This record gives sequence, structure tokens and C-alpha cells, in this order.
Amino acid sequence: MSTKYSNNWVRIGIVVSSILLFGAVLFPMWRIELAAPQYPEGLVLQIWANKLTGDIDIVNGLNHYIGMRKLKADDFIEFKVLPGLLIFFSVFGVFVGLMNNKKWLYAWMTLFMLFAVLSMGDFYFWEYNYGHTLDPTAPIQVPGMAYQPPFLGYKQMLNFGAFSIPDIGGWFFIGSGVLMFIITVMQWKSGRKSKLKQQSVKAAMFLFIINSTSCRNEVKPINYGKDDCNFCKMTIVDKKFGVEIITKKGKTFKLDDLICAQHFLREGSINVNEIKDVYVNNYQVPGELLNLNKAFLVKKEQLGSPMGGNIASFASEAAAENFVEKGGGELISNVIFTVAN
Repeated sequence: MSTKYSNNWVRIGIVVSSILLFGAVLFPMWRIELAAPQYPEGLVLQIWANKLTGDIDIVNGLNHYIGMRKLKADDFIEFKVLPGLLIFFSVFGVFVGLMNNKKWLYAWMTLFMLFAVLSMGDFYFWEYNYGHTLDPTAPIQVPGMAYQPPFLGYKQMLNFGAFSIPDIGGWFFIGSGVLMFIITVMQWKSGRKSKLKQQSVKAAMFLFIINSTSCRNEVKPINYGKDDCNFCKMTIVDKKFGVEIITKKGKTFKLDDLICAQHFLREGSINVNEIKDVYVNNYQVPGELLNLNKAFLVKKEQLGSPMGGNIASFASEAAAENFVEKGGGELISNVIFTVAN
């Protein structure tokens, strides 16, 4: 199973996710809005990766009356480490995009999600601590009352309504995580799909190409420029796409390409249960025949095969994937027997 990304859009998505993480350092990540009759325009507290801004002095003045501690950036060790961590994950993401390896993507995703969960947990603890650790000598005391701001959403506290939501940097952080998660899931699914596809090919070949107990039936070379296709009757000339079907009785059928072979079997010229082996031309070594059971197929519309099937065969999965990565197309499963049963 390939460990490379399924396409270049994955790399672009990773880079975008990394840029969003870096943006989280440049903008406020969270905001808490307070509204009360005496403050009709409201009060705002903005939390950045490294500082606090907004109506801090007014909020601290109000907090004094109910016994809450002063909000001071120097009291938060998070402001010293959070910017560095965000930049680390941003740079790490660029590295992951360049590496073109799913394992690095999974590692990046796992570490980031752990970091995100711990960060949210730390933020909740910070709110809880400030809302519940009150000065017992405060001028205003309400038995059983705590002033923890809402983690997300709205909460009424005395005559103040508090509204807590992500700010621009927070949405960048969330967007980066969502994009990262989507990319990771897509790559994981593509890996499973590729694995299942290969297993399906092997199962189909096991069912339809039954090896004969006789080992004397051998491949006969295709005489390019002279042999005619058993289906379309045209002369076989292209050494990159030829197909040869061998029956258990040793009879050989030669065809222009895999699509011709599919049509040949569809019309019932021979029964698939009579087939011993199927061979296809190696796209990278024209004229060389590969056992279809061991070949890897790539479909690309611009290949220009004789009958328009545009399916190339390769000797290894690595060769096929390298072709797709450099020239486009897609890996496909066996196409010959899908309509012949």
C-alpha cells in the first residue's frame, strides 16, 4: 500500500492549514463580551496567543468588587509558550507537505489534536480558576455564586451577560484543525481503498484465471505489424498495449488492447472459465508481456491506445504510482472480467 499522498491537492491543503496556524499567532484567538445596563456599548476582552487586550482595566475594576483576581498577562505561562507551539506546528506542516508521506501527516495530525485538546482544557481550567477563586473580603459577596465565564456561548452572571466566542485567530486555529482532519481522513480512506482494490484484483484473478495443471502452455510472442486482433481484426502494431489470452487447451488469442479484450470476452467468443492466463504489454518496456495477475493498471485518457481504452500496464505498483504522480491518471483494478461473468 502506497504511503504517498493521493494527489497534489493534499499538499496544497496541508500548506493552507499551516498558513492558518501561523495566522492564529497574528490575530486575537478568543473574545469575551460583557453587556450590562450601565455599559450599553458592552465590554470586550480579547485573548491573543501572547497577550490580553480590550477593556482590561474596566474589567479588572469590576472584578475587584466581586473578589476576582486581576487579569495580568504576566501571570500566564501560556503566553510564553503558545506562540512558539503554533509556529512549530505551522513549520512542521510545511515539512509534512514537502515530505509527501502519509506517516508524517498522521504524526502531525495526532500531535496537533493532542495539543488542541490540551489547549482547550487549559483554557477551561483558567476560566474555572478565575471564576471560583474569590477574595473572601470582597465588597460584593453572593453565597454559592461563581463567576466563571462561559467556555463557549452565553451565560448570565448577576446583571452582566457574558458571551464567549472564538476571534479571528481562533477561527484560523479551528479552520486549520478541521482542514487537517479532513485531509487525514481522506488519505486514510484512499489508502484503504487502494489496498481493497488490489485485494479485489487478486480475488477476481483467482476466480476467473484458473491455473492449469499443465505447465506446457507458453506465451507466444505477438508478431507486431502482422498479427490481427481477434476482435476488431485490425493489425496489432502498438507494443505498449497488446494483450494475449491463453486458454487451458493452449489456444492463443491476440488483441489490440485491454478494451478489445473486454469486448472480445463480452461477445462470448470464449468462456472465462476456459482461460489459463492473460498477458499484457509492459508500458515501460514495449513488447514485453506481463501476467495480468501481477500487473498494475493505470487509466489516463491521453495515452492514446489503439482502441481508446487508454489503459497502461506496469510491472510494479511503484512504477505505476510513479507514472501517475508525474503524468497523471489513476490506478484502476482489473477491467477485463467485470462484464464477462
